[in-house]
Amino acid sequence: MAKNACEYIAIHPETPQPRLVGQVADLLQQGGVIAYPTESGYALGCLLDNKEGADRIREIRQLDPKHPFALMCHDLSHLSSYAKVGNTQFRYLKASLPGPYTFILPASREVPRRLQSPKKKYIGLRVTPNAVARAILDCFEQPLITVSLILPGETVPMTDPWEIQETIGHALDGVVDGGHCGFEPTTIIDFTDDVPQLIRQGQGAFTQPGE
Repeated sequence: MAKNACEYIAIHPETPQPRLVGQVADLLQQGGVIAYPTESGYALGCLLDNKEGADRIREIRQLDPKHPFALMCHDLSHLSSYAKVGNTQFRYLKASLPGPYTFILPASREVPRRLQSPKKKYIGLRVTPNAVARAILDCFEQPLITVSLILPGETVPMTDPWEIQETIGHALDGVVDGGHCGFEPTTIIDFTDDVPQLIRQGQGAFTQPGE
């Protein structure tokens, strides 16, 4: 996407306005990279097929070229298009999502190799409860490539959209102001086998199936 001034789009955090959500969707459709709210701070995102956008996100975050991204999906059926989900995983995910979790799952053929874990064909997937992010995702048949907006040298994601605009707006096509959102990270669960393994404890409670 040709770089112009970064658009600052303030959307109601509980009842997102369709016209403004449409503006964000247009930016993404044109190859844009945005900062947008999630339940665990603001994140950077672009559409799944936007390779240049993914490269720009890596540059902003100063990530290693092999650093895997997560996919932000709009619902569980969407998620199952991009991951190989067995019955045990499906029941667990259905009880947990939308929620503050990142699940590591075997990637399906729909996931580009460049986004998978470099050693194994795994992908991180999320379904956020944030109303603004979900409204944006509802505009597409594909997920967003996503990564928390943690600046180099910092350890927590950015939570103030005005600060995002001032600090890195020059590198973005849009900042979506969805109001205040938390900064505690998601709980990461490795579910590449039938038994889930806790990788990082965050907001979401971790339980074993059947508990």
